[in-house]
Amino acid sequence: MKTQTIPLGRILNIPIGLDYSWFLIFILLTWSLAGSYYPGEFKNWPVAEYWILGAITAIMLFVSVLLHELGHSVVALRYKIPVRSITLFIFGGVAQIAAEPPTATAEFWIALAGPVVSFALAGIFAILQPLVTGFSPLLALAKYLAYINGTLGLFNLIPGFPLDGGRVFRAIVWGITHSFRRATLIAGWVGRVVAFGFILVGVYFMFSGNIISGLWIAFIGWFLESAANSQVQQQEVHDLLEGHQVSQAMSRDFTFIPSNTSLQQLADDYILGSGRRFFIVEENSQVMGILTLQSVQQVPRSEWLTTNVRQIMVPAGQMHWVRPETLIWDALEKMDQDGVNQLPVMVNGQVVGLLTRENVISLLRTLQKFKVKPLTN
Repeated sequence: MKTQTIPLGRILNIPIGLDYSWFLIFILLTWSLAGSYYPGEFKNWPVAEYWILGAITAIMLFVSVLLHELGHSVVALRYKIPVRSITLFIFGGVAQIAAEPPTATAEFWIALAGPVVSFALAGIFAILQPLVTGFSPLLALAKYLAYINGTLGLFNLIPGFPLDGGRVFRAIVWGITHSFRRATLIAGWVGRVVAFGFILVGVYFMFSGNIISGLWIAFIGWFLESAANSQVQQQEVHDLLEGHQVSQAMSRDFTFIPSNTSLQQLADDYILGSGRRFFIVEENSQVMGILTLQSVQQVPRSEWLTTNVRQIMVPAGQMHWVRPETLIWDALEKMDQDGVNQLPVMVNGQVVGLLTRENVISLLRTLQKFKVKPLTN
């Protein structure tokens, strides 16, 4: 299975990844520092020194971003909220927190932790400057990192959801209204206003002749607007699904296959012509596990005749499943946490249905078509 990130390891058991877009910003930032910023601030250095320091600074900036995201993550873990991963990408970094905070207080401190780390780093690098005045490359590095971490902290406190400041704003609104839904919608729309402000400023810069900066600011605005709009839409979907159970969306059309079925037989008799992507593996009328098309695709075609489904299935003891009365939104969160696109629905060890993302989308269309009102206020 292809991945969009390069794994870098784990910190606090949190997977750290590098998105391929990071290399673009790394190159642009190194070029900008080596070609403009450092030559303007520190004269008469060898050209190679500018480029080496530019590359080191770009790396250290993303180390700072990683520490910023770890700040969020540490506080989230304190509130017993799992953190799936931290990914560094073109706009900096993002910590994938597995669930929404349980309270407004938790939301407030989790959101604020990142900027606090950035301000702390800015302070540390500012304190280091007098200590390295005799070595200009280190002084240059400390000055830039103090400046950029302070800027990063301030930028993230802009009340534009889903920036940290937007989440702090949502926490405050949540605490006042006692409604997570209302706070999310308000913060989301405020975030969109802030994002359009970025876009307008970017357009102004472009018409003023500063095309590169204008394009970058407008691009950030577009990104923030998309993220804020996504949060609003997610809340609207949550509202539609509120109170609805898995039994209302699951499919009862699924296929049992014997555990000794070869992959070639599976492809010939069950996959081709039917388009099925999920199977229940059974033996003596007992559920042994589940099998997805993705697992089949990972086996070389040359081995399909000699490999049976039992060898590559997910055993029953490792299966992720839900009960019919599970709330659909909870089931979707479980899919995200487990990294799967479907969940067997089970009662007393027997499969009674299958919930897929397509099932949920179909139910959403029905709810929208009949104008079903959300059960939340």
